[in-house]
Amino acid sequence: MYIEIKKTDRRIRYTKMVIKESFIKFLKQKPISKISVKEICDDADINRATFYAHYLDQYDLLYQIENEIINDINEYLKNYEFKVKNVMPFEMTEKILEYVKKNADIFDTLLNLNGDINFQNELTKIIAQHSSLMNKTDSVSKEDVEYIFHFLTTGSVGIIQKWLKDGMKKPSKELAQLILKMAFEGQSSF
Repeated sequence: MYIEIKKTDRRIRYTKMVIKESFIKFLKQKPISKISVKEICDDADINRATFYAHYLDQYDLLYQIENEIINDINEYLKNYEFKVKNVMPFEMTEKILEYVKKNADIFDTLLNLNGDINFQNELTKIIAQHSSLMNKTDSVSKEDVEYIFHFLTTGSVGIIQKWLKDGMKKPSKELAQLILKMAFEGQSSF
C-alpha cells in the first residue's frame, strides 16, 4: 500500500510539472487571457479531466505557481541570518538574486509583460518583511517611507527584469551591490 501511494504522488508531481511547463511556455508567448486549458492539455499530453483534478482554470494554475514561488522564497530566506543593521541587507538582496537565477525561466516569464502584477506585489511584501527601511520614520513620515520603499522595490524589479533579459551575465553579488548602491547613494554615486 505505501509503495502504491508513493507512485501516485510521483505521477501527480510529474503531471503537475508538465502542466506548469506547458502553461509557462504559452505565458511567454501571450497573455493569460489568450491561453486556453485545452491548449495547455494538448501540449502537456493530458486530458482536461486531469487538468481539472488539480486546477480550476489557467488563472488558478498561475495563482498556485506564484504561491509556490512565494513560499519557496520565504523558506529560502529563513535559512539565512541577515544583518539587521542594514536598511536592506546586502545578504538578503544577494540571496533573492541567487534564487531568481536558479529559477530564471519562471521569473523571466512572471516578471515580463504577460506576467501578473500581483506576483510583483508579493515580492515587494517579502522584501518589506525583511527590510528595516519600513521601520525608519525618524526624519521621514511613514507615508513617505512607503513611497520611497515602493520606488526602490519597483526599480529593483526593473533591474532584475533587465538582468534576466541579458542572460544574467552579471554575477548576483555584483547586481546586489548595484541595486543597493542605486537605492542608497543614488545616481550621483557613479
